[in-house]
Amino acid sequence: MAFLGSINVVGSGLTAQQLRLDVISENITNINTTRTENGEGPYRRKMVVFEAEGDRNGFRMAMANAMGASNRGSEKDGGVRVVEIMEDPSDFPISYDPAHPDANEEGYLEMPNVILVKEIADAMAASQAYSANVTAFNTLKTVISRGLELGK
Repeated sequence: MAFLGSINVVGSGLTAQQLRLDVISENITNINTTRTENGEGPYRRKMVVFEAEGDRNGFRMAMANAMGASNRGSEKDGGVRVVEIMEDPSDFPISYDPAHPDANEEGYLEMPNVILVKEIADAMAASQAYSANVTAFNTLKTVISRGLELGK
């Protein structure tokens, strides 16, 4: 049934965007963390890397289906998956705070490379993508429900 594949696509989008929001929340939480658990400098911003899932030859498969060729077993659902959660390699901003316990001998302190405005913008984009997936799911649910009513 084709609608099950659509549900999987929407579900992968919801899962991916939820993870993205979780990582953004972690970044915002650690915006002032000047020392990590292992003691190696300040917190480094994390980013989620997505990758498209499924068949990349959708047009070819559609043509083969239209011509009656059998492609069973070769078709895959689309969607998205998280490839990795990587650390942002950008430099740490430096501030002067000689009273801080993590400041160097000259009084300078490395701060996390988290920029609040960037995190808020990313959170808004992730939230909009999540909402779009919820809308797609609700539309799919309505289509399936109406399709089942036709059989009555």
